[in-house]
Amino acid sequence: TNLSNSWGLVQMVDRTTAYAKLVLSGKRICGRSERLAAQRHLDDMANKKSEWIFDVEEAERHIEIANTLTIGEGQAQALTTRGFQNFVIGSLFGWRKKRSDIRRFREAYVQIGRQNGKSFLAGELANDFATFGGYQYGRIFCTATKQDQANIVWDEVSKFIQSDSDLAELYNIRTHDRTITSKVTGTVIKAIGRDTKSADGFRTILAIIDEYHAHPTNQMYKLMLDGQDMVKNALTIAITTAGFNLKSPCYEHYQFCKKVLEGVVEKDSLFVYIAEMDKEDDDWGKENWAKANPLKLFEPDDITLNDEKLAVYASKAIEAKEKQGEELVNFQTKSLNKWVTYTGGSLIDLAKWKRGGTHTQIKDMVTREAFLGIDLSSGGDLTSIALLFPLMDDNVYIWSHSYMPELRLAEHIKTDKAPYGVWAKQGLLTLTSGMYGIKTDYKHIIADLANIINEHNIRIIGCGYDAHNAAAFLGDLDDVIDCDITEVKQSARSLNDPTNDFALSVEAGQVSYDKDNALMTWSVINAIKSAPNSFGEIKIDKMTQTERIDPVDAIIDAWKVWLISKQSNRPSGEEALDIWLKSLEGGE
Repeated sequence: TNLSNSWGLVQMVDRTTAYAKLVLSGKRICGRSERLAAQRHLDDMANKKSEWIFDVEEAERHIEIANTLTIGEGQAQALTTRGFQNFVIGSLFGWRKKRSDIRRFREAYVQIGRQNGKSFLAGELANDFATFGGYQYGRIFCTATKQDQANIVWDEVSKFIQSDSDLAELYNIRTHDRTITSKVTGTVIKAIGRDTKSADGFRTILAIIDEYHAHPTNQMYKLMLDGQDMVKNALTIAITTAGFNLKSPCYEHYQFCKKVLEGVVEKDSLFVYIAEMDKEDDDWGKENWAKANPLKLFEPDDITLNDEKLAVYASKAIEAKEKQGEELVNFQTKSLNKWVTYTGGSLIDLAKWKRGGTHTQIKDMVTREAFLGIDLSSGGDLTSIALLFPLMDDNVYIWSHSYMPELRLAEHIKTDKAPYGVWAKQGLLTLTSGMYGIKTDYKHIIADLANIINEHNIRIIGCGYDAHNAAAFLGDLDDVIDCDITEVKQSARSLNDPTNDFALSVEAGQVSYDKDNALMTWSVINAIKSAPNSFGEIKIDKMTQTERIDPVDAIIDAWKVWLISKQSNRPSGEEALDIWLKSLEGGE
């Protein structure tokens, strides 16, 4: 009754979209990731050609279900959802296929700071799926690395139920084995820890991966997701704060989700909400803390900051800044929602990289000189070539193309989570059929390179290559280009200068490229700085084996020989002194 009465009052409201507009209005303090999530929602609503539509009525119905719950902890009180919670709940339930009740999102990733209602969100979804979703005799698993952690989400559901006498009539609760059963649908809500055997073989309608950052492998996540293949409107949701392990499956998934928000990778079935500070933000700036704490540091109007809670955070910050070490890392990860374990960080700031995107294509580089960089794959992975065209005032234009054996396409789409098929259709990737379509076809790549050079009358004046797997390549390459071919050693000592110079040139706005080359941009996003050697020298690296950086490797190889050529054209110290003295004589 409460639900139907309140529903009549809110059916014309769209709280999901209202929050997205608030985020983009600038009235609310938000980070880039949250703004991108809001923009994605509005852009998708405006896309009339999309197969998906946003059902406001359905979104509001489920938001209102959340608002019928009671917070039982402390003094019991009726719950009122806040803006970001409306955005998450409304998005998950409101997006559906046109002329169908099939929901769009089958995966969700939510990353927010500690004590911002993660457990509430998971508990609310469990209640909704169990009783109000209509699915009969389903299973809902609350999972974590430890049983105690899994029990936290289960306890949240239990508290909601027991705090509301009307709701309590709809469930049977057994605390001894952490099982809640809906009397309406027969759906069971159960908490399970690290033991995946207890979950193997079960299909779920909802799987909650709590504190995903603590999972050492992606075994539980994949098990839950794969078990939902044949279940209509099922959802696997990871709800977490940032963590310490940048080699973890959660960090890898976080990086992938960021690419979805940036529009570099398309995955319509994945919902992403990340509340975090921006890279350039000062950790000690009070307003910046609010970006990672969408519930905790805001007043109910979702705009005004709560001064009392900010003061508590300030006290924590002072202690963390003074003690450093573990205290600092804990404050940054849990309170500021930052992944802080050292990896060297991203090589290129994405916003600065995007500034260099233009409509210029290789056909606009006709008759120019260029430096060639080649990164050869081992076996049947990605192979990339890059052409660096020097322009005026040390500006450069970069062109890149990649190759992959055609029979390895499906495998790499799955392992790399990258749309190689789309990129092949866009002409950014060539699928080769030689070597039985399984191994890298070097002869095809050489022939293609020769065609590119001849078609555009490009003069290659320098070439840098990674010696790995190059033996079968170099002989044929000599027949195509008439210049020195330089082996670029893949060590930090060899690559430090070109890597840093490339990054600084991007930051200075001196690098341009075809903005439609999504494959190259994807590679740039994947590239991180390696940990420095004993001399403080770095090169590029990647977080995981499936995060390809081959196009950037090729660019760095070309950049290396370009730097060498510039240095060889500079006068020696004695020559420079002679030129300077002669200029003084001329002045007299």
